[in-house]
This record gives sequence, C-alpha cells and structure tokens, in this order.
Amino acid sequence: MAERPEGSAAEGDNRPKLSLHVPEPKFRPGDTVDFSHINVPEAGSMARPDETCDPSEMRDMAFGLVRVLGEDNQAHGAWNPKLDPDTLRKMLGHMAMTRAFDERMFRGQRQGKTSFYMKCTGEEATSVSASMALAADDMVFPSYRQQGILIQRGYPMIEMINQIYSNKGDKLKGRQLPIMYSSREHSFFTISGNLATQTPQAVGWAMASAMKGDSRIAATWVGEGSTAEGDFHSACTFATVYNAPVILNIINNQWAISSFSGFAGAERTTFAARALGYGLAGFRVDGNDALACYAAERWAANRARANAGPTLIEFFTYRAEGHSTSDDPTGYRSAQERTEWPLGDPVTRLKDHLIAIGEWDEDRQEKMDLEAAEHVKKVTKEAEANGILGHGLHHPFRTMFEDVFEELPWHLKEQSKQAIREREIKFPGGLDQ
Repeated sequence: MAERPEGSAAEGDNRPKLSLHVPEPKFRPGDTVDFSHINVPEAGSMARPDETCDPSEMRDMAFGLVRVLGEDNQAHGAWNPKLDPDTLRKMLGHMAMTRAFDERMFRGQRQGKTSFYMKCTGEEATSVSASMALAADDMVFPSYRQQGILIQRGYPMIEMINQIYSNKGDKLKGRQLPIMYSSREHSFFTISGNLATQTPQAVGWAMASAMKGDSRIAATWVGEGSTAEGDFHSACTFATVYNAPVILNIINNQWAISSFSGFAGAERTTFAARALGYGLAGFRVDGNDALACYAAERWAANRARANAGPTLIEFFTYRAEGHSTSDDPTGYRSAQERTEWPLGDPVTRLKDHLIAIGEWDEDRQEKMDLEAAEHVKKVTKEAEANGILGHGLHHPFRTMFEDVFEELPWHLKEQSKQAIREREIKFPGGLDQ
C-alpha cells in the first residue's frame, strides 16, 4: 500500500476534515421569493464625490447604491442629473423602442426566421440611459445585451435585423452569430461571443486615445458572470496602471445563462468592490433607475476626460427574461423573482417620474408603445425581403473567402476554386456562386 504523503491527515488524526462550499441561489423553481435581504437605501441618500477624487475616498460606495428616483417618483439628492423633460422623453422613447424591438425579434426567432436572439428586458436603462451620458463618438465595447446603445445612437434598425437574419443585406455577411452587431460609424465595436474579450480591448483603445492626445474615451459593458474571466482582471490592471480614460460597466443582472451570480463571487462581496483591490474608482448603481444610470455614467465620463482615471460601475439590475432564446429560466429560478424584484422596472419607473412632474401621461405612453411596435413591424417586413433563416437569400458562397486578406493567398485561392466547383456539382445552376 502506498504511504500517505508527509503532512497528510492519517487515520485517527483529530484535525477537522475540509469541505468545499458550492454556491446555491436563495430561490429555486416553486420557492416563495423574499428579497428582504437586499438593502435598498433611500433615493438621494448617497453622497456624490468630486469627479477627480482619490479612489480611496469612495471605498464605502462600493457597498452602497446610488439611487435618484424615489418611491414618490420624484428625483432626489446630489446624483440627480436634472435633465430637461424633452431629454427624459427621448430617453423613454429609446427604451420603449428597444423593448418593442426585443419583442418582435423574439417572436421572429420562435417563428423560425432566425436561429438566436437575446432580450434585454428590465435592463434597458443600463444601455440607453448610460450611453446617452457619453459623447456620440466615444467608443463603446458592448457585450451581447446592449442593443439599446445602437437604437439610442440612431443606427438603422433594418441593419440590425439584416444581421439577425444573416440575409443578403447583412453587412457582416453572415459571419457573426445573430445580435453580434458592428458599426464603426456609430463607434460601436464588434460584439464578441467570447466572454469578457471586450474589456481589455476597451482599455487598450482608451490607452491609444490618450497616447494620441485625442479627446474620445471608451466604455465597455460586461455581465457579472464574465467578471470571473481573466480578461476582465487584466483589463482592470492595465486600466489603473496606465490611468486609461475608460469606464468598466458591470451589468449585475443576478443570473448567467443558468447559474446565479454567486458563482462569480456575489456571495462574498459586491462586484463594485473589485475596484478596491486595483485602486480604481468604483461604486454601485440602481440599474433600474434611468436617472441614476445616466448620472453615474456621466460622472465616470467626466472623470475620464479630466485625466483623473478609469471607473468601475456595478449596475445592480435584474434579467427579467431568459438568458437567450436557447434558455428556459423556469428550470432554475422561481417564477416570482421578476415580479418581486425590489427595484421595479426601468421603463415604468421613468414613465411614472415623467407623469409625476406633469410632463407625461398614460395615453401618450400607450401611443408611444404602439408607434414603436408599428415601426419595428414595418422595418422587419423590409428586412425580411432580404431573406430569413433557411430561405436562400444570402451572400454568394464565394464571399466566405473574402475580406480577410487584401490579396487572397494561393492556397485559399485553390480552396475557393475547389469549394465553388463542388458546389456547382451539387447545385448545378441553382445557387449564386
């Protein structure tokens, strides 16, 4: 029999046995939901530090929650961005359009028109409101649930739908998974399906902007689960060492595809607290409060432009729908969670605020929602004329070899000829080559 390694516990040893902790969510399907463990401070109670302060002065903010909209639907405190009613209505309109777009695309996937889609229901403020606080040419490095940024920046919706359908109008020529958009003209960096890759890319871009003496900053969005990736921690290191003009937005929506945030570290501390170890400015924000989201992003943008350093923001929100059309959340979480979430719905809260200050009403909201739905429906019909999944309206087969090299290497030329020849044999005259 092999001897025990020196120092290991032998039979009869009185040392306690070790045990492994496996995180477990508080609620599973069928459980009664009780979110009383979540501390929701009064709106306006959080102090607003100077935008150029030392990160050490913000330590407690990593464990608090910046909130502006109170239970009375009024704006409170030093974080109130004091936006005019027209801007608030525009913000509400972008959020309504994003929600209408999600509904139509989700339905299209269920009808077999595309293979995949991801909704951002309940998280609209973290993209729409936050991006409105940036300059239009600030470079954004999103994750895959920030379609609201493109809608807010005026990217043609038909281009979004063409990409989702991977049809002949798709500017990315079917080379990206649906919903992974790209637009240089709108300073929207290409979405990657690989988790957290956008975080070091954003920091690198921000460093380059600073080296060139430019005035543009970068902002990136990442889910709380993806902060467990090494890329995220590399981004934090480079950001703080080189004082990169970048904003690291963490969208803590409580769930990854089927595992809760505890697997990424939420049981131990907040995600904003990760800023402390790197010397980053960091704080938490009510992610369902559109005014708080705007104010936080504007604070961080002003800090970056003042060369005062990067900022890490944790947007505390909730993923109301499934992770994607490939996910069924009823299999791993209680159905009550969405309705019991203590921070409410971002669209409803902004609407109620506008009504409370006398700048909106339910009839206008109903009209806005209807117009948004009709607009999305109209543009979807236009995009469908370019093709949908499995209907043959796509880019010519030969294009799969293009756009990588300025001049195609000899071995790829041979592969291209062979592939096209085999395709002609299989589909004689039937498909565009």
